[in-house]
Order: sequence, then structure tokens, then C-alpha cells
Amino acid sequence: MPRPLNFTPTDTTPTRIDRLIRAPGVLLGVFVVLGVLGAVLAVAVWFVFDEPIKRLLASQFGFSVLLSLVLIVLILTVCAACILAERKISAFIQDRKGPNRVGFWGILQPVADGLKFLLKEDITPANVERPIFMLAPVIAFVVAFIGFAIIPWAGEIQWPWAEEGAVVTTQVASLDMGILYLLAVGGLGVYGVVLAGWASNNKYSFYGGMRAAAQMISYEVPLGLALVVILLVAGTLRPELIVNQQAASGVWNIFLHPIAFILVATAAFAETNRTPFDLAECEQELVGGFHTEYSSMKFAMFFLGEYAHMITNSALIVALFLGGWHFWGLPGESNTTWWAALIKFAIYWAKVIAFLGFYMLIRWTLPRFRFDQLMRMAWKGMIPLGMGLVVAAGVLVVFDWQRSVVASLIANAIVLAFALVMAARGRQPVTGRQENLPDIEVRPT
Repeated sequence: MPRPLNFTPTDTTPTRIDRLIRAPGVLLGVFVVLGVLGAVLAVAVWFVFDEPIKRLLASQFGFSVLLSLVLIVLILTVCAACILAERKISAFIQDRKGPNRVGFWGILQPVADGLKFLLKEDITPANVERPIFMLAPVIAFVVAFIGFAIIPWAGEIQWPWAEEGAVVTTQVASLDMGILYLLAVGGLGVYGVVLAGWASNNKYSFYGGMRAAAQMISYEVPLGLALVVILLVAGTLRPELIVNQQAASGVWNIFLHPIAFILVATAAFAETNRTPFDLAECEQELVGGFHTEYSSMKFAMFFLGEYAHMITNSALIVALFLGGWHFWGLPGESNTTWWAALIKFAIYWAKVIAFLGFYMLIRWTLPRFRFDQLMRMAWKGMIPLGMGLVVAAGVLVVFDWQRSVVASLIANAIVLAFALVMAARGRQPVTGRQENLPDIEVRPT
């Protein structure tokens, strides 16, 4: 329980500040005051500039610009919340308290972490390739913040003051090749890691960068195969149309192709270097991996980029497999009012946050793979399974059964059964031991 606000003459100023920020009433009061001030400011701006704001919101270009600014701020806020949630969830799993000193329940810990990174000394080693060393964290950060542009956050909106039939879509950009754009942007993320490892002039950092490159190349293949399955089912590369199909039928794609969902989710873990795929920064072997030589805000940018990449990947998975903004019994595609869009937006983000929680739960559940195991799982396990799913999806499309739950689940079961039979017939034993290690001779004592 927080201490009561009873000051004594011996209290120092830091002690008083500490008691203030750890008091739940004080923190809640600050949030309420900030919320009220923000609401009053928004209402005042609306009444003063109502006509320009209405024209801005009714224009697709203006609305997209405004939406992109809102999403950047929201993603940065969620990144800060993820830092606290990651530490709290890990503490819960490990039966400890986690951050609980900065603010009530440790809620101000992300603020303290941000100030720490800003105030820490920024050290650049003498022997690094300085231009590339400085550029690498910027690449990792920027690339992670441009993938959200094609995500359909809340369907379409028709404002009350707009002409009949004039709607704006809640996407920053609607592209004919939307899924390919997101794959291309996701593939660029590895450049920041690889360049950071190479430019550091440190063998541990270099090994981490090479591991990241090999991992990305390997897991892009099963990711692409699993996405081809969904694209065959949907017949389009536009994520908004894929969401609309799921909303119209009421059947999410995860119920049609659960194995493809598992492949995409696994590849998403590998793309973001999350446990059990965090071999690019494996501290037991590589000290800190690709970011060993980084400090201050350059170090922080890698992890902000990682969390932003997690959010973008979660949003993509929600759109392709979990119905996007759709939820049964709530406003659907035909409801284009602004309040329905807010509900859809909240539903979408609730699903994204749930998947982020899954990210964090897995981190403290599964052990890290060894690098040869990681490569073997991609090339000998996930890629053949993905190829089988593509063939099965093609057969379903030929017979026009691609939206049939029964036919799709039967096809998935056949592919899984065939994979299990082939694995059972394999002569290679299932073991965690490397193939090139000598046999262990056990002598009786």
C-alpha cells in the first residue's frame, strides 16, 4: 500500500516528491486534470475552427494525414505501455513484484526509463564505421513506423456534414498491393540490425547481425507461403477487403486455416527477434548481440523499433486472421457512422493488445532455440508445411470451397496428418544435440 501523505520536518524534498508520485489519488487526479484540459481544449478548437476541421475530416487526404499523426502518437504511447507490461508480466510469471517504485504500481516507470536514456552518456567507440553506426538505429526505428499505413483500422466513415455517399476510409493509404507493401517494409527492418552489427567492428555484434540476416531470410519464406494461402482465399491483396470478407461472412480466417495462422505468428516472432528467436541478441553467447556497442538514445531506438514492429505485425495478423475490426453483435460494414468507427477502432486495438500480451507470455514460456535448431525448423518444418497448405488452398479455390469451414479444416487436417506421417517415417532421431558433435561415451563409475 502507498504511504499516506503525512510530511514530517525531517522529510527531504526528494522524499516528499517520491511520496506524492506514489500516491494513487495524486496520480489519478493528475490524469483527470490532464484529460479534462485536453477535452476543453478540443471543444474550444472545434468551436473556433469548426468549418476548416470539417473540410479536413471530409477530405481523404486530410483525414489520412491526421490519422497518421494520431497513430504515430498512439503507437509511441503503446510502446511505452508495452515496456511496463513486459516487465510486469515477467514479474508475475517469475513470482516477483516488478517495477513498483516510480509512481503508483510503477506506472511511471516508462517515463523514468525514457529520461534515463535521454540523460545517459552517448558513447561512440573509436573504431566503428561512424556514418553507418549512426544510421543503423534510425533505419530500425523509421522502418518500424511506416508499416501501419495500410492497416484498415475501422472501416469507412460518413460524416454527418458530408454529402450523401461521400465516405473516408480509416487507412493512411489504400494500396492495390497492400500486403506486398507490408512484407517489403518488414523485410527492410533487418537492415538496421545487420548494419549495426557490421558497423560496430565487434565480432559479437557482427555474429548477431549475421544471425538476424539468416533468420530473416529463412522465416520470410514460410511467412510468404502462409500469406499466399489467405490471398488465395480472399482473392485480393487489399487488407481492407480481406477484413470486409470476414465481417460479411462472420467467419474469421483463423477458423478456416489455423495452421497458416500458426506459421504467420511464428514468423512474426522471428521477424521481431523475440524469444525464442532472439539469437541476434543472445546474451549468453554474444554479450548483447548487434547492439553491444550502442548506448543512450541510439540503444533505445532499437527497442522502440522492436515494439513498433510488434504492434504492426500484430495489426497485420488481426486483419488477416482475426477479423480486423469485426466482432459478432457489434457494428458491421454497413454502419459508417463516426461512433461506429470509434467502436471498431477500439475492437481492433483490443485484439492488437491481446496479441501483444501473447508475445510477452511466450517470451517467458519457451526456451531459446539453438541456431541450428532455428534454421532446421524453418527449412525442414515450416516451409514444407507452408507449401502443402498452398497446394491445399489451391484445390479449395478450384472447387470454390475456399470459404467453407468444413472443407478448409479437412484440408488443414490432411496437410497436418501428412506432415506428421513424414516426420514419423524420418530416420533422423528427434534430439536437441547438434549433428556434428561427437558421441558421448558413458562409462560406468
